[in-house]
Amino acid sequence: MRTSAPDRVYDHVKAAILDGTYPGGDLLTEGDLADAVGCSRTPVREGLLRLQSEGFVKLYPKKGALVVPVTAEEAANVWEARALVEGWAAPRAFERGAEIADELDALTERMREHFAAGDAAAFSEADRTFHEVIVAAAGNAVLTRLYRGLRERQVCINTRSMRASAARMEQAIDDHARFVALIRADDADAFVELTRQHLDRARHNISERSVA
Repeated sequence: MRTSAPDRVYDHVKAAILDGTYPGGDLLTEGDLADAVGCSRTPVREGLLRLQSEGFVKLYPKKGALVVPVTAEEAANVWEARALVEGWAAPRAFERGAEIADELDALTERMREHFAAGDAAAFSEADRTFHEVIVAAAGNAVLTRLYRGLRERQVCINTRSMRASAARMEQAIDDHARFVALIRADDADAFVELTRQHLDRARHNISERSVA
């Protein structure tokens, strides 16, 4: 089934925001987006309205759509919400660890490949998916949907951060490999503790950098 023109606009702009192609503060015009996607301006408006409802852009009549920058306050709020969900999910997901270990291992390997290729956007996407798998394994569909939205916003933060720090990328890979090893070693306490440490590092990374 063919994707509708508004959906194509939505997918194009959202992907470009998440991978940093359209950074916070960019003003996107309907004409440019119509040319990029290959459609008229009407579906561009529809796609942008959907993105505005999700907080990714702010529409200005006759001017275009401003990509909403991530503020330091929003970044901290995202971290707090993420910590609540992941802290709750960790012990519950561990009970289904045997079902997700191979998938997590494959995602960790994908992160290594993206790191070697210098592709920070793809790296952040694999990182996001890794944590979504853990949260989904906890079995609460409402929290899984909430978490997916949180992580999408964090990708906007992480992509720029990861580009600036190879050490952070290497630390994330090491942590993810340990998550898988702890599942296979059946060490629930250490898995939960690593979750706490991993989140503490994320909070530190947010607090030590200014977010425009």
